[in-house]
Amino acid sequence: MEIINNKKEYHSDKHFIYSCMYHVIFCPKYRRSVLTERISNRLNELILEKQDEYKYQVIELEILTDHVHMILDVNPKIGIYAVVSKIKGYTSRILREDFPELKSKLPTLWTNSRFISSVGTVSLETVKKYIENQKNQ
Repeated sequence: MEIINNKKEYHSDKHFIYSCMYHVIFCPKYRRSVLTERISNRLNELILEKQDEYKYQVIELEILTDHVHMILDVNPKIGIYAVVSKIKGYTSRILREDFPELKSKLPTLWTNSRFISSVGTVSLETVKKYIENQKNQ
């Protein structure tokens, strides 16, 4: 597993401070095992190179032959769904150009679906207790 950044960081925009991290999983069409070492190395490069432009930070990235796991920190003004859609669209286009065999194996590189779950340093229960105890402060 490749650890890109191992500490929680807060980012700021003009009027707010944020840290919005998400666990993301997406797969090649039909969950085919097409992400060979060469393709996965190129995919890794492509995902990392778009961080500034698409306004996300890769915290962790693991590419298996039939799916991709990432932890992304995303500006909430942009939104995680939009970022993942851009990543999938960009990487599909470039990988299919760089590796023509992908065109013959699959009608599109990625499935339309994706798994997205928020992650953080405290549990839901901790946040609930914090909010409930605000009246007692």
